[in-house]
Amino acid sequence: MSQEPIVRLSNVTKRIGSKTIIDRLTLDIPSGQVFGFLGPNGSGKTTTIRMMVGLMSISEGDIFIQGISVRNDFEKAIAYVGAIVENPEMYKFLTGYQNLLHFARMSPGVPKERIQEVIKLVGLENRIHDKVKTYSLGMRQRLGVAQAILHRPRLLILDEPTNGLDPQGIRELRDYLRVLTQEEGTTVFVSSHLLSEMELMCDTVAVIQSGKLINVQDLKASQVGDQASETMFEVDNPAQALDLLGSGRAEGDHFIVLLNREQIAEVNSRLVAAGLKVYGIQVVTRSLEDQFLEMTGGGTIG
Repeated sequence: MSQEPIVRLSNVTKRIGSKTIIDRLTLDIPSGQVFGFLGPNGSGKTTTIRMMVGLMSISEGDIFIQGISVRNDFEKAIAYVGAIVENPEMYKFLTGYQNLLHFARMSPGVPKERIQEVIKLVGLENRIHDKVKTYSLGMRQRLGVAQAILHRPRLLILDEPTNGLDPQGIRELRDYLRVLTQEEGTTVFVSSHLLSEMELMCDTVAVIQSGKLINVQDLKASQVGDQASETMFEVDNPAQALDLLGSGRAEGDHFIVLLNREQIAEVNSRLVAAGLKVYGIQVVTRSLEDQFLEMTGGGTIG
């Protein structure tokens, strides 16, 4: 039996005046995943997130979090959510710990032990008692994540969390999100314009354009070994290899053929048995960026 999605967007529409920003968007977000949300500039990503967290009204349709309607029972639905929309806002004249203590007091049932847990989780033990005004952008982002997960939300929503982070900060964020899903069971819904990072970070990605859903892709399924992929063989005689196999295409000193994992080994054995020299074997993968540009017609990522 399939698990119910933690979030269900059902024919969600947002109009501002005569302009339709989000057009009947229907999307299920599975539990326990890092779920990426992609789209060109102006596609409606941030508008969708704002509707999910109650910062913007829904014109038509509804959003359900843990089966609870955002439109009809917002306070109950949002209790399952932690979020950073744009940049995390902190009291810079207070220490990181004082900020977390302040937010914990506003959330019922958050003990001081939980504050220590999230501090360790985001790796701020050595700087948590320094004032936030001395923090780098990456440290403030870590503190923002800590604040957002204090109440153990089932869903963490992050809008462009990598903005302004250096490569080390981005990698650290990616690691924290993976720990959240694996150790705390938190589902992470994240939008970003860094496609290479989304490819490393996410289990599934959804792509929207002009407010409409155009694709949902399971990134982990695309890595399954028994799925056929284009495979490139570098050999001393590509024409002879193609004659032997009866399929594929030659490109210079190599040929490409569609194979699954087991077939790759079988083809290699046949080539060697026929006296051909095999210099290299490589699965030809299309990056998430290539697929994104193909789906959106080259729209600007944002």
